[in-house]
Amino acid sequence: MTTQTDIPPAETGGERRSWLREHSELGVCVLLLALGVLVLTDALTMDVDIAQRGPVGPKTVPVVVGAGLLVIAALLALDVLRGGRGQAEGGEDIDLSEPADWRTVLLLAGVFLGAAVLIEPLGFPIAGALLFWGAAFALGSRRIERDPLIAAGLSLVTYTVFNNLLGVPLPGGPLMGVL
Repeated sequence: MTTQTDIPPAETGGERRSWLREHSELGVCVLLLALGVLVLTDALTMDVDIAQRGPVGPKTVPVVVGAGLLVIAALLALDVLRGGRGQAEGGEDIDLSEPADWRTVLLLAGVFLGAAVLIEPLGFPIAGALLFWGAAFALGSRRIERDPLIAAGLSLVTYTVFNNLLGVPLPGGPLMGVL
């Protein structure tokens, strides 16, 4: 005969959320797993007939990195499920009881997406300056007379280093003839 105390209570939504909060590091495991699968898929479907010269080719490093990501994801998941917890940094000054600042996050995301859209028609020097200035504004700087100049200088230095010194071509936009 079964009594009411012999039947385990059904898991409630609150208990499930509590378990997920206690094991939130599993989200990192899922991210590492997905990244490892993506890297391995890309590496194994890579066409390298022309570049292959010997036993170590262009697939070797991505396969090693992808396999390493999968191993790390599995080991981290095992540690988390056994009760392992990440430790906060000693100098951590974030109050986790405060809500997230979604305004700043959305402003930064908008600035980043805007720069990505504008980089082709305006070129990197202008889009980069808007990106740096917008990021400074989103993070709280209100020095209107100084920030645009610093952003423009930083963008021009970045463009020059990548385009001229490192040989990574960036779109110059309307300033292509000037720079």
